[in-house]
Order: sequence, then structure tokens, then C-alpha cells
Amino acid sequence: MKTPIHNVPPLKENRRNLRNNLTSAEAFLWKILQRSQLDGKKFRRQHSVGPYILDFYCPSEMLAIELDGAHHFTYAGMENDHVRTAYLQNLNIRVIRFENKDVFEQTEGVIEEIRRSFRK
Repeated sequence: MKTPIHNVPPLKENRRNLRNNLTSAEAFLWKILQRSQLDGKKFRRQHSVGPYILDFYCPSEMLAIELDGAHHFTYAGMENDHVRTAYLQNLNIRVIRFENKDVFEQTEGVIEEIRRSFRK
């Protein structure tokens, strides 16, 4: 039997806390992604895969969207992101990243980049 990796029970409380305390950038982007508003694609917020909790995940596209704040631009943050991305890519999950400020300042560009990431 295959060991489940999606939304494993030990991370349930952490996922719930993150969903209830979205960053302003996450809340802003969620308004665009929720209820399959973007090209009919269903997104989940704060979805876990293995030991990681993704900001947004589209199961049909196997696409993770990560929003990066200041801590992602430290050496430790960049190293953690690299390890996390490699883990997800090993599961055939594509990862795209945006800076928090870009969600507000370049919203259309962010949306278009997400669309370009959909499989044709």
C-alpha cells in the first residue's frame, strides 16, 4: 500500500492555522483563485504534500504556487526553498514562485504567469 503524502494528519492543525491567518498577499491572490475562478481550475490553499505546506496547489495541473516574503531571500530561506522545490519536482509537481509585492504591484502579470504554467 502506498503511503499517503497529501494532507497528512500530523499537519492538519498547522494547515488550519495557516488558512485562518493568511498573509495579505495570500488573501489577495486567494480571492482570484478560489471557487475555480481562474480558467475553471480548482486550487487549494495551504495544502500539504509530504512534510511541506504549499501556499496554493492545483491538483489537476500538479502545480504549486508559492508566495515569498522577506525570509525567503535569506541564505537559509533560499536553501530551504531549493530543497522543498526539489522534493516537489521529484513528485512531478511544478512550482512557481512570486514575491509578495508582485501579487499587488503586478497582479495581471502574476495571473498570466500562472496561466502559462497550465498544461495545454
